[in-house]
Amino acid sequence: MASSLSIAFIGTGVMGRSMAGHLQKAGHALHVYNRTKEKAQALLDAGATWHDSAGSAAAAAEVVVTILGFPADVETTYLGAGGIVEKAKAGTLLIDMTTSSPLLARKIAGAAAQRGQAALDAPVSGGDIGAREARLVIMVGGEEADFNRAKPLFELMGKNIARLGPAGSGQYCKMANQIAVAVGGVAWAEALAYARAAGLDPNQVFASISGGAAGSWAMTNLAPRALAGNYAPGFYVKHILKDMKIALDSAAEMKIDVPGLACAKKLYDQVAARGWEECGTQAIYRLYTELK
Repeated sequence: MASSLSIAFIGTGVMGRSMAGHLQKAGHALHVYNRTKEKAQALLDAGATWHDSAGSAAAAAEVVVTILGFPADVETTYLGAGGIVEKAKAGTLLIDMTTSSPLLARKIAGAAAQRGQAALDAPVSGGDIGAREARLVIMVGGEEADFNRAKPLFELMGKNIARLGPAGSGQYCKMANQIAVAVGGVAWAEALAYARAAGLDPNQVFASISGGAAGSWAMTNLAPRALAGNYAPGFYVKHILKDMKIALDSAAEMKIDVPGLACAKKLYDQVAARGWEECGTQAIYRLYTELK
């Protein structure tokens, strides 16, 4: 891959703006589009070119990177009239880093191939911290040659990068990740709420248990935020709910039972019903401690 590329980056939200910034700082020319232009302003100030649509940005690029909110957004952005697949040139590499549907990833890959384009599904894990520090886990589905073409870009954004198989495989891996995240979120929140109810200082309990067998990335990074009353989103409740639905639907298609995930989904549904869906996923702790 050339040392300097023309890259369309679509989606400059909590994670996307940091990811795009790493590409920009490495010397790549960015063409950006986001529904809210203000969220791309720092990139524009640093020299990125603004476009009024994803299709317009894609038409100017050799590589397109997207990180969006929901599968419906992905489908419209890629496959809708005037979208990325329609507007991108033959030979363009399309990389969707949204957590989305495995079946949709396969659909996009097929549509891209018909137009002489290549497509990868490359969802990420690591939240806002991982995005800022370029330490994301990147799970990739697609052809090996296309993965090798994209790998230098992935290495600017993440540390743990793997191709799992053909189109859709990255999304299946991310669903496995999200099952562990969702169920694990319930585990640390429930443990610390239990300690609090017992009259213990949950901060002290966190310090005692987070480094042992009970520890996890989520506990280490999210529990301190919750204990400090900081529910700002690194990863939104509304997005973990979206991911859990995708995972539950996928599990149903594969005819496997996932009772832990089903339980976590019910609890996060209650979090959203309290009006906290725009909070970070650590808001699960509030369900145990603020309302009875």
